[in-house]
Amino acid sequence: MVIAGIMRRTTGKAGRQAGFTLIELMIVMMIIAILASIAIPRYVAATRAAREAVLKEDLHVMRQAIDSYTADKQKAPQSLDDLVQAGYLKQIPVDPITRRNDTWVTEQEDSLQSVDQMEPGIDDVHSGADGNSIDGQPYSSW
Repeated sequence: MVIAGIMRRTTGKAGRQAGFTLIELMIVMMIIAILASIAIPRYVAATRAAREAVLKEDLHVMRQAIDSYTADKQKAPQSLDDLVQAGYLKQIPVDPITRRNDTWVTEQEDSLQSVDQMEPGIDDVHSGADGNSIDGQPYSSW
């Protein structure tokens, strides 16, 4: 049937060419619809999982930069821009969930992390995204 659909069929009457029938077109459309109904949800889930993996990695890198800055300078950074200015980050990463780089929520600690630390500052960073991850945890708790 597929080969017959690719090559134009001829009828016995004076070489007249016949096209695709309505039934053939409907069958092809149904096959395409079934394949799309399987593929699209998997694609959406895969892109969401990929964004969440990037978010986890970005948070890990920023937290590591905060710790390194605090250990090196004996004071915590006052903002994420301090990490960029001091060279601990090239730039503030874009939150993959909100797709903006200004939605990061920082936690300010009033207490000092170590005896050598002179000033309090940023202790932790979280995503400012609303909603929950695939496993049900809110993004803001990561």
